[in-house]
This record gives sequence, C-alpha cells and structure tokens, in this order.
Amino acid sequence: MELIGSTQTATYTRPKTSNFLPAISTTASSYRNFPPALTANQNANMPWRTNTYFRSGSAIPSILSSSQRDNLELVRAKTMFYPSNRAAMSTRYMPDDWFKSNYNNYRESESSRNSAERLRRDTLRLIQDRDQITRWTQESTSKNLGERLNDITFWRSELHHEIDNMVSEIAALTEVKRRLERALAETEGPLQTSQECLFHREKRMSIDLVHDGVEKDLIKEVEVIKSCQERMRRSLDKAIAQLASNRAAQHELERDLNDKVTAQRIDDRCHQMRNTSDGISYYRGIDRLDPSLSLPDSWSKFTDDNILLSQSERSTSHKLRDEIEVLLNTTANEMWNQFNSANVSFTNRISEMAEAKNSLQTHLAKTLQEIFQTEMLIETLKKAIRDKENPLKVAQTRLEERTRRPNVELCRDNPHHRLVGEVREIEDSIYKLRERLAEAENTLQNLVKTKVTLEHDISVKANSLFLDQEKCMSMRRSFPSTPRLVGYT
Repeated sequence: MELIGSTQTATYTRPKTSNFLPAISTTASSYRNFPPALTANQNANMPWRTNTYFRSGSAIPSILSSSQRDNLELVRAKTMFYPSNRAAMSTRYMPDDWFKSNYNNYRESESSRNSAERLRRDTLRLIQDRDQITRWTQESTSKNLGERLNDITFWRSELHHEIDNMVSEIAALTEVKRRLERALAETEGPLQTSQECLFHREKRMSIDLVHDGVEKDLIKEVEVIKSCQERMRRSLDKAIAQLASNRAAQHELERDLNDKVTAQRIDDRCHQMRNTSDGISYYRGIDRLDPSLSLPDSWSKFTDDNILLSQSERSTSHKLRDEIEVLLNTTANEMWNQFNSANVSFTNRISEMAEAKNSLQTHLAKTLQEIFQTEMLIETLKKAIRDKENPLKVAQTRLEERTRRPNVELCRDNPHHRLVGEVREIEDSIYKLRERLAEAENTLQNLVKTKVTLEHDISVKANSLFLDQEKCMSMRRSFPSTPRLVGYT
C-alpha cells in the first residue's frame, strides 16, 4: 500500500557475491573513503543519482515468493512512513563499492611497496655507478693534465727555437738598413722629366685625353725611376717597419713563452694533486663556463699563429734584404730600358695621331657632301607632301558632295567605297612621306653633329701632336748616365 503523493519506493538488490568479507588493515590508510569506481559505461550512462544503485519498485521480478513479497511490503511500508529513512537509504554505498574500496587499498599497498623496493635497488646501484664514474673522471682528468704538460713542453721548445732565429735576423736586417741609407741620395734627377711629360699630356682635350700606351709607359717609367728613389725610400721605410715588426714578433714570442712557463708550473702542481693533498677546498661556482676562456684549438692556434707570424716576418725580412741587395745593381738597367720603351711609344703615338688627323679631315669632307645631299632630299620630300594635298582635297570633297544625295539615293555604292579607299590611301601616303621626312631631318641633324664633332676632333688632334712633339720629346733628349744612376758619382 502506498500513500497518495509519496515518492516511489526503492528496493535493495543484493550483489551476487559470497557472504565472506575479507579482513581489512588496521592502518589509517585502510579507512580512507574512496569514490566508487565506475566503469566507462556507468560514467556515461549512469550519473550520480539515487537510482544509480537502486531499482524502482515496479522493476521487482515477478518470480519472488509470497514470504519475500510480504517482507518487501513491510520494508516498503517502513520506508513509506519514515521519509528520513528513505533519504538515508538512497545515499548508502553498495556492497560492490565496499569490495572495490578494499581492492584498491590492496593494490595501492602493493604498488607502494614495489616502488620503495625499486627505489632502494636503484639508489644502491646509482651510488656504485657514481663512485666508479668519479674515479674514472679523476683519472681521465689527471691523464689530460699530463698530456697538457707534454703539449706545453713541445710549444716551449718551438718558441725557444724561433726566438733564437728572430734575434739573428734582426741583426742582419739592421746592417742592410745602414747600407741602404748611404745609397739613397743619388736618385733625384730622372723622375722630374717623366712627371713633367705626364703633366703636359694632361693638357690634351676631349677624347685625346686617353690612357694610351705613351701614358702607360710614362707611368711605368715613373715607377721604375722610383725604384731608385722611391723604392729605396720605400725599402728603407720597409726596413724600419720590418725591424719594428720583428721586434714585436719577438716580444709576442717571449710573452707567450713566459705564459707557457707559468702555465706549466700551475698544471704540474695540479697534475701532482690527489684527494689527500693539502690545500684542496670548495670553490663554489668555479665550474661555471667563462666565455672569455680560450679553447684547446684556439690555445694551440694562438702559439702556432705567433710562430707562423714570426716565421712570416723572418721570411719577409730575408726577402727584403735580398731585394735591397739586388736593387742597387738593377735600377740603372731598368730605368734605361723603360726610357727607351717610352720614346718608342711616343714615336708610334705621334704617327698614329697624324694619321688620325688626316683621316678625320677626309671624313669631314665626305660629311659635308652628305649634308648637302640630305638637304636636297628633305626639299624633295616636302614637295611630295605638298603634291598630295590637292588629290586628298578632291577625294574628301567628292565624299562630302555625295552625302547630299536624297533619300534612298544616299547609297554606299562602289564609287563611295572607292572614294573612302582613295582618302585612306592618300592619307597613308602622306603619313609615310612625313615619317620619311622626319627620318631625313634626324639624319641631317646627326650629320651636322658629326661635322661639328669631326671639326672639334681635328683641333684636339692638332693640340695633342703639339704636346707630344714639341713639349715632351724636346724634354726627353737628355737622360742621366749609368754611373750617376747607380750612385758612383
């Protein structure tokens, strides 16, 4: 029997398990409340509601016995008369929840013990591995320090050998520099002639101001003459600079050698250091990478560069001494050879200039003749264009008159088409004649420009011939003798 307006009662469904309950632990962790472990279908299809673990009274199987039905009616009656009992029953755990909670506690206990045991084994193995790695690392470091000492010893010997060679080279170069200073004063004469020739040839105008063979030979002559004056002065400057470079390289070698001595002493002390040595201590943060520190490659490259620089300076110094020795014997021949070569270039250039001047005069005469003929052609074209004006007027007038035909007589007949074609043909003829007239006028302008250019170029050639023949060649008739060039007098 149910009261009108009351909520539907629920029945408790007993799980299909045995009556035996497993023993629980007496520890505090066994009394923790775990939420019921729901399956994926239960989570999706059975949200946490009262009817999740309870069935509706209408769902009671029909196969219950009469006594079971009486007991069920009694329970339903108590639930019906006491609403608080119905609310309490709807919030109770199911037996499945209780079994699942115990099972989760067992599984978590086993997992915790396995994790602790695995951590203990891994820790013991880690301690042994770290001890072995520490010993290997220290032995490797000591071995590296020994190899480092060998490297420092090798580079020290190389630096000693290079310093001795550099000292000998500095003494030899100093002696050659004294000889060069005594021979420098005898080379002031021939340079002025070549420079004045270049100065006069700068007065050439327009296209004749060209970097021709004569100018190349004159520039080369200046360079050859300066091989007596400028090369001696430059060689002297080089000798002074080379001595400074040699001493700077020697200083770098000596400084590097001193650094190597200090580093070898420090690394030897580090190589002898052990775990039981005195003076060892903690230095926090000392293992941090300093970006200013050198690397093994840069360390060896630094000393190698110093040695290579010293060898390069010694090679340059030796080469400079050989050049100074050869310079005093070869300057006279070089200057005379270049002087003769420049004179030959002058002669050839003067001949080319005269020939070019004559050719320009010939082309000027032909250009004047062509200008006259082109002017006549322009007049002819203008007359031809004027002759086309009256036929065009006749054709256009005919077309205009025929537009006055009345009504249907205003027909596009054959005469009409012929008149239209005639107008277009005459207009096309006039257009083409005007194009040709523009081309002729442009040609005439180009011919006039060419005439002006030829006249200007002829005057330029005359000026160049005067400079080369009268100015330059007259200055080059005398040249110092060989004994004066080598400095004997």
